[in-house]
Amino acid sequence: MILSFNIEYRTNWGEEICVSGSIPELGNNETGHTLALHTMDGIHWTSEVEIQQPADGTIRYSYHVCRDGAITRSEWNGLPRTLYASGPDTKVYRLEDSWKNLPEQQYFYTSAFTESLLAHTHRDPVPKSPQKGLLIKAYAPCIDSDHCLAICGSVDALGRWDTGKAVLMSDANFPEWQVELDASQLTFPLEYKFVLYNRTERRVVAWENNPNRYLANPHLTDQETLAIGDRYVYFALPAWKGAGTAIPVFSLRSEGSFGVGDFGDLMQMIDWAVLTRQKVVQILPINDTTMTHSWTDSYPYSSISIYAFHPMYTDLRQLGRLKDEEQMARFEQRRRELNALPAIDYEAVNEAKWEYFRLIFAQEGEAVMQSPEYQAFFEANKEWLQPYAVFSYLRDAYRTPDFRQWPRYSDYCQEDIDALCRPDSADYAHIAIYCYIQYQLHRQLLAASRHARANGVVLKGDIPIGISRNSVEAWKEPHYFNLNGQAGAPPDDFSANGQNWGFPTYNWDVMEQDGYAWWMKRFRKMSEYFDAYRIDHILGFFRIWEIPMNAVHGLLGQFVPALPMSREEIESYGLPFRPEYLRPYIHEYFLGQMFGPHTDYVKQTFIEPTDTWEVYRMRPEFDTQRKVEVYFADKTDDDSVWIRDGLYALISDVLFVPDRTDPTKYHPRIGVQHDYIYRSLNDWEKAAFNRLYDQYYYHRHNDFWGQQAMKKLPQLTQSTRMLVCGEDLGMIPACVAWVMNELRILSLEIQRMPKDPSQEFGHPEWYPYRSVCTISTHDMSTLRGWWEEDYQQTQRFYNHALGHYGTAPATATPELCEEVVRAHLTSNSMLCILSFQDWMSIDGQLRNPNAAEERINVPANPRHYWRYRMHLTLEQLMAADALNEKIRQLTAESGR
Repeated sequence: MILSFNIEYRTNWGEEICVSGSIPELGNNETGHTLALHTMDGIHWTSEVEIQQPADGTIRYSYHVCRDGAITRSEWNGLPRTLYASGPDTKVYRLEDSWKNLPEQQYFYTSAFTESLLAHTHRDPVPKSPQKGLLIKAYAPCIDSDHCLAICGSVDALGRWDTGKAVLMSDANFPEWQVELDASQLTFPLEYKFVLYNRTERRVVAWENNPNRYLANPHLTDQETLAIGDRYVYFALPAWKGAGTAIPVFSLRSEGSFGVGDFGDLMQMIDWAVLTRQKVVQILPINDTTMTHSWTDSYPYSSISIYAFHPMYTDLRQLGRLKDEEQMARFEQRRRELNALPAIDYEAVNEAKWEYFRLIFAQEGEAVMQSPEYQAFFEANKEWLQPYAVFSYLRDAYRTPDFRQWPRYSDYCQEDIDALCRPDSADYAHIAIYCYIQYQLHRQLLAASRHARANGVVLKGDIPIGISRNSVEAWKEPHYFNLNGQAGAPPDDFSANGQNWGFPTYNWDVMEQDGYAWWMKRFRKMSEYFDAYRIDHILGFFRIWEIPMNAVHGLLGQFVPALPMSREEIESYGLPFRPEYLRPYIHEYFLGQMFGPHTDYVKQTFIEPTDTWEVYRMRPEFDTQRKVEVYFADKTDDDSVWIRDGLYALISDVLFVPDRTDPTKYHPRIGVQHDYIYRSLNDWEKAAFNRLYDQYYYHRHNDFWGQQAMKKLPQLTQSTRMLVCGEDLGMIPACVAWVMNELRILSLEIQRMPKDPSQEFGHPEWYPYRSVCTISTHDMSTLRGWWEEDYQQTQRFYNHALGHYGTAPATATPELCEEVVRAHLTSNSMLCILSFQDWMSIDGQLRNPNAAEERINVPANPRHYWRYRMHLTLEQLMAADALNEKIRQLTAESGR
């Protein structure tokens, strides 16, 4: 069998086109072996190769640009080129292809659509190949299983434009459609168009909206098939839109859960989505965050493993019953007690579940771990599973997750891991239980994922931007991270002092050397369970806000990477540089304002006078925020907090921050215009600093940060077929929108945080189609909570955004909440994913009587207790006929 490759592509000098694929004759782009194409003009490339027909007849291939034998660029391969070859050994396939760039509607090619929302579960057979064939292939993803693509054309074989005789195409490789016509029955030249065919009504319902397609005589010989691919088909149909719910797994509550939501409850949540015509269920990160076994581990964005799931999400009901009926009765009693609590008791829940794990593992573990299913899971996940299990065992044995303090194994060694994990090891039983639990979590989440797909619902996960510095990854692969810095966020609507997450930042230079393999494995593992995901703080792929280790707040940070300013450049703006700009500005005139009755105590204990009259400096033992934090660690009274926070503010009152790698260069301190050192400048100096500040934060880095993101994000977002959504809130450089649009990443739109700084409230009808809109996130107050936070702002929203006259009600009534929900459902966004609390707000009888209890997180508080739980059960929710009918009606009326 002969394959003849033909593609038109204009290369640069020294470049050539090559092809790789799934058969030996085409090589493999991962190994660097490819089949080179030839050209006479640098535009038209061709190559012919004789192959052995594959056993299943399937050939997959893709094109690349090569220079000096190395691949420098590849075409979009989200949907691999597929040829179903059949026929005798003398058969020739002439492939006429075009280079595939990322499709404009790439989101429709993701698994969210092809495997769930618009899945074709029953595929047509592969078209049979005649002796002389014309194989026409086309991409049309936005077609549900009740319809198919068809061809109507100018010749008898294509119906002579009679739609009743249109030729139906096969969805064997959906979302690519294909049909192979008997070329001996065709007359050339011919014209044709693609049409949309309703299988149920057996009629054409739409024509593609572009001029006729034309095909000249291809001069085919016997035993030759011309394959024409890469046709994109569009119909004038309403844009696809869907609605969904966002809720953390831990917040779910069923009659049978154990005081916290679990993966069994997630199945029921999916059932509720189906019942109410919703298409997405979005959750928060579910990775294991166990460090201290205390409530501080409840923070879901600080995990000890990027792969392992939190044991508390295990549905104990699926593990089986204990044979000891007395113990089983005791656990059932404890379950009822914990499940009746209004919020999660994190410590009690995990203590009880772990007791159950140990008992059920002793009873069932050996049999489970000998099963073929477990063995397959173990082998597929051994690379991360064993280090995680050993880390968890050592964390508890040494009573700290900080591996640097462990008396043994503080430096990761694979030989040590292998020795500890041997079945004859004394430690094996304590380690194996972690593998057993992860297997059960894998099974349960996979079942929920398959349940979602089978019912046309997308399960959407969340990838945190950071990892804990006390994690398996920091222990095993420290070269990937900058462990001497802290990731966070600059000041924004969530936190006036910025956010300090405490995570190490990434060593992107090292990650780039192996093609971001660490990230690729992480994304691919996630794609086993999810068809869509949210990239937490997508700005971190452009630049991250890095805070020095001696700082507590985020104000003393700097963007990494960044382009710092030299002393000469600062002075070129008209601001004479002085060393005092790098030191905290502490002056007599404002100390009383900051510390009130504690001013003298502050002077005597924490600061000391300088040679300049009425100017002070921090005493050496308190000259960093961390030193102050340690001093006040056990002092929690209001006066101590007042003094501590005032000292934090003093230490961050600098005009410039030295660069982390070059101390002779500087970054203007973020948000310093609100501080005393800025106020000490004269009007000329303020104007010069403002020009410098504006250039630095809003113009200087735009192209630079865009280039940084384009080095990483293309291959990461295209490493799986999941739908990608980016959390692009905060201080957003202008390049972010361009990069996200270029890579077809859905943005996040929130009405009270508009992207346009000239607007106080966003306009849902103006949102870009390629976006997810919502009313509130887990980091914000709910709609009802926000309504009561700032009366003047609420009044403006009531009058200007909702268009009502008069005085705004003191609380958000169900009618007002429904109005806001309806506005979001009718927005232009592809997805409208509302928090569970905001869905509930439209029902005056069922919503939580206390709106304050619905808050999930307060970002300004780094030690927030994440414990919000549904106030009613999923069973009650399923039976809430009036609410469910209202949600069905709202989604239907909005076209979602």
